[in-house]
Amino acid sequence: MVTARRRVGAGDTDALVRQVGAAARAGVDLVQIRERDLDARPLTHLVEACVDAVRRTRTRILVNDRLDVARAAGAHGVHLRGDSVSAARVRAVVPRGFLIGRSIHSPQEAADASTEAAVDFLLFGTIFPTASKPGGTAAGPDALRDIVQSTTIPVLAIGGVTAETAAAVARTGAAGVAAIGLFTHAVDEESLHRAVAALHEAFDTSPGGS
Repeated sequence: MVTARRRVGAGDTDALVRQVGAAARAGVDLVQIRERDLDARPLTHLVEACVDAVRRTRTRILVNDRLDVARAAGAHGVHLRGDSVSAARVRAVVPRGFLIGRSIHSPQEAADASTEAAVDFLLFGTIFPTASKPGGTAAGPDALRDIVQSTTIPVLAIGGVTAETAAAVARTGAAGVAAIGLFTHAVDEESLHRAVAALHEAFDTSPGGS
């Protein structure tokens, strides 16, 4: 799950924290806090609240590109932009078990990340047309398959992923999906449970890259 508080409830941070807690109870593995308009102090407070919201669940909180905020707030990891600091530099200053993700946009970037040996997962997209990036070009499942085959690092797909399209993603050999709209459209906790269950079923029943 990737957050977008302006698309949740009244757009305030309290509504987002409630959604993160509900997503954790529904079985979401990772939540990336991507609220790029927030300054360090309010972002840190938001991340702290989200970390509290997922306690006693398996969900892990990552912060988009702000390692300083992630460490100050006790987050479980950081997600780096493609043009951000190297994962190796991050790995050198974080505790054992701290998760590092990176966005990539080509097979070459995926292969380069493999040689760095410091990244836990890669994020590739946009896979399908999405309202988050109107007018953007969708890469499609074939491009995702090329990414998966170019690296040994688990690849997550993002962009236009729905319960209906998740099976096509799973068939590429991707390790999972990341989504914004799929979760913001889930208006209650029961809807979140159904959405997460549908994603798990798509990957559990897929031949995975065959």
